[in-house]
Amino acid sequence: MTADVIVIGAGASGLMCAIEAGKRRRKVLVLDHANKAGKKILMSGGGRCNFTNLSVGAENYLSRNPHFCKSALSRFSQWDFIALVQQHRIAYHEREHGQLFCDDSAGDILAMLLSECERAGVTIRLNTRIDAIAQRPEGGFSLQTNVGTISCRSLVIASGGLSIPAMGASPFGYRIAGQFGIKVWPTRAGLVPFTLHPHDKERLAPLSGIAVDCVVENPRQSFQKPDGYRFAAAFRENLLFTHRGLSGPAILQISSYWQPGEAVDIDLLPGLDLAAELQRARGERPQTALKTLLGNYLPKRLIAVLLDEALTEKPLQHLSRQDLTQVAAVLQRWRVSPNGTEGYRTAEVTLGGVDCEAVSSKTLESRAVPGLYFTGEVLDVTGWLGGYNLQWAWSSGWCAGQYA
Repeated sequence: MTADVIVIGAGASGLMCAIEAGKRRRKVLVLDHANKAGKKILMSGGGRCNFTNLSVGAENYLSRNPHFCKSALSRFSQWDFIALVQQHRIAYHEREHGQLFCDDSAGDILAMLLSECERAGVTIRLNTRIDAIAQRPEGGFSLQTNVGTISCRSLVIASGGLSIPAMGASPFGYRIAGQFGIKVWPTRAGLVPFTLHPHDKERLAPLSGIAVDCVVENPRQSFQKPDGYRFAAAFRENLLFTHRGLSGPAILQISSYWQPGEAVDIDLLPGLDLAAELQRARGERPQTALKTLLGNYLPKRLIAVLLDEALTEKPLQHLSRQDLTQVAAVLQRWRVSPNGTEGYRTAEVTLGGVDCEAVSSKTLESRAVPGLYFTGEVLDVTGWLGGYNLQWAWSSGWCAGQYA
């Protein structure tokens, strides 16, 4: 069996690439070991598919080559994908931070992609295992599979990363890159909950289920400004206490910047000068207990865990300026040292991957191996939470599809 283009991976970037190559009248075959196309699309955004973001830029991505993603993101932008969604009359809505979700189901996005594949004449073959890949002397590639030998001129690796192995994630793409001498940067879980050291886990266990607005920052990313410390990696989102550790959007975001052994700083009352507020309240309501005042801002269970009970029971008039300053510091510069992360099992993305220096930012083709392309999560490009990773999949897949 022969094809002009074989795309390995029936996920977001693979399907987008196949659609675009098919539009060029290329004979396109998509292969996937799973029994269903687009499994991660279906589970994304809690089943509603956070398919892109209204504000997308290179600053929303982590990569050892921070400029690499710019070309693809500009040539097939969020507006282009939104236009495709509108063309298919898929209802969607905006949530906080410019995130766009389907009104009904992530299945709408997958159905759109499969419809476009059918229109472009793309063949999708599932339950297909690839045992070996080799370059052909006359050019192109030969694939040994469980359904026989298949050859092609262009081969696109869109097999994703290691996140959520229960959905079929594997290191396949990294192995292929290594086979052809292409550098692969070390990988680790990103957009993933933190686990805690035993003493912190026990201490915070009563808080399981509580969610609070916060700003979470990585001190390693800090730089000094005249008005104090600010941080390059800082996110204002919800923090969720779980029975395993810390989760929620704020934690997932900072996890991609975190390295083992580091701490994160958490401001549980963002936008509030708590020290000044406590001083003011002491003058106006001196007999009010500290815990009563703090209960206006934070859950009582959280206050009870983070602050000494003997302190919080005291009326404000019995607390010194230094006491109130220290209370504010505990709640607005709470430093936590995670034990680790929950790993690929629950991670939304994989950090690291195929070296972008080895791939053309315009075509997504390997610089050293003609006809070999890499798209999506397999590359060393990782987006923030909020639709950025799917947009990278659409953009990189679209660009590869113009050339494969």
